[in-house]
Amino acid sequence: MLRGLTTVRFHAADLPAAKTWYTEFLGIAPYFERPGYAEFRIGDYQHELGLLDSAYAGDLGGHGDGAAAGAVVYWHVDDVRDALERLLALGAVAHEPVREFGEGFVGASVVDPFGNILGIMQNRHYLEVLSGR
Repeated sequence: MLRGLTTVRFHAADLPAAKTWYTEFLGIAPYFERPGYAEFRIGDYQHELGLLDSAYAGDLGGHGDGAAAGAVVYWHVDDVRDALERLLALGAVAHEPVREFGEGFVGASVVDPFGNILGIMQNRHYLEVLSGR
């Protein structure tokens, strides 16, 4: 069901500062940006590290609102809706509804029965990297 890591998303209350810090740390600028979000491609497989302004996270958590902060890790699946249906049938609870993050990027997340957030995504970039191997 889970084919490989696609994206790790961190929340940041100060997105410009986080973007500057990660640009300095990684030695590269984000390859993709839109209001409230910046994304880097890193490592041997060009995995995606996304930074989301906590203001856009809403009730998904983030710094400054008393909610938990941390990463949401998305795993590539062949069909987000089918994977979500299976996860819910196995006792997971919906966390983020199915939504399009951009053309070729559809994701959702659940909270597993043990309290962990599990992200699933159909990710065009993952498939491009895979086809090049």
